[in-house]
Amino acid sequence: MKARKIFYVFPGQGSQYRGMGSDLVREFESAREIYARASAVVGYDIAKLSFEDPDDKLATTRYTQPALLTHEVACLTALRDLAGGAGGAAVTAGHSLGEYSALVCAGALSFEGALALVAERGRLMSEHGRGSMLATTLELEPARELADKHYCGIGGCNLPEQTVIAGDTADLDALAEDLAKTHPGKRGIKLNAEGAFHTYLMIAAALKFRETLRNTEFRKIAVEVLSNYTGRPHIDDPDAIRSRLFFQLFHTVRWVACMNAAIDAGVDTIVELGGGIGKGDTPAEKRPNLESIVKKSLIWRQREAQYLPAINADGIRAAAEQLIKPA
Repeated sequence: MKARKIFYVFPGQGSQYRGMGSDLVREFESAREIYARASAVVGYDIAKLSFEDPDDKLATTRYTQPALLTHEVACLTALRDLAGGAGGAAVTAGHSLGEYSALVCAGALSFEGALALVAERGRLMSEHGRGSMLATTLELEPARELADKHYCGIGGCNLPEQTVIAGDTADLDALAEDLAKTHPGKRGIKLNAEGAFHTYLMIAAALKFRETLRNTEFRKIAVEVLSNYTGRPHIDDPDAIRSRLFFQLFHTVRWVACMNAAIDAGVDTIVELGGGIGKGDTPAEKRPNLESIVKKSLIWRQREAQYLPAINADGIRAAAEQLIKPA
């Protein structure tokens, strides 16, 4: 029987929603434990924030990041409980914030250690954040030329023809006008972000975050983790991991490179854990955030892999059943 080569992926900010995780705590003891541990770390009721969001804080970066990491790890823990040994990943990666969940998945960070990191990361990004982000259908080089012209930066390369540009709001507005004139067949969509993340405008936050990274314990990597900063596997050395997480804050998220590295590694099963998007109000109605990007990446490379969403209780059970089956 052929063993699966599984790639776990974790989405980033923007995939949070009110009600996130409420189904998990009803159905999985492990999820209830994760949420209790999370509240003890951050000092507030992260379950109430995630399930009810009574004060409309969930979309604020300092609260989004701990809540989303908690949801992702709760999904991961529940899936592992159901799938047992069949749920072991060969490769893992996360988009921006999701990289911290990937490091937890790989054993390089404890859940509590990762949560403390992202709570501080979110706080600093909120305090130092300014500007905004624009998702475009440009390839990297024309996007870079346009960004340079308008004092902006490349926040993310999600697909060969999907590049996120970020900068001060006035600069980005001028860039959007220029985009419409010079690339009439291309689109630009403003993202709901508190700042120009993953660009030079995050350097002040990164410099303060460096001290938090220095004081965080990192352990041996048990599963290959792909770095947003390099697009290649993390080096199994605590200082190397720290430096790449530091640089990640103000450098491009190289998701295309991460996907290519996983595809080149021969993954045949891709599992997305946590978050959700779409108009539905309940976890069961949400769609996976990275699904389209993942599937388009496979098509671009002319490769096939089974895709399994594990973002809610029903999806986790279905994914576990598939993982237990022979590949």
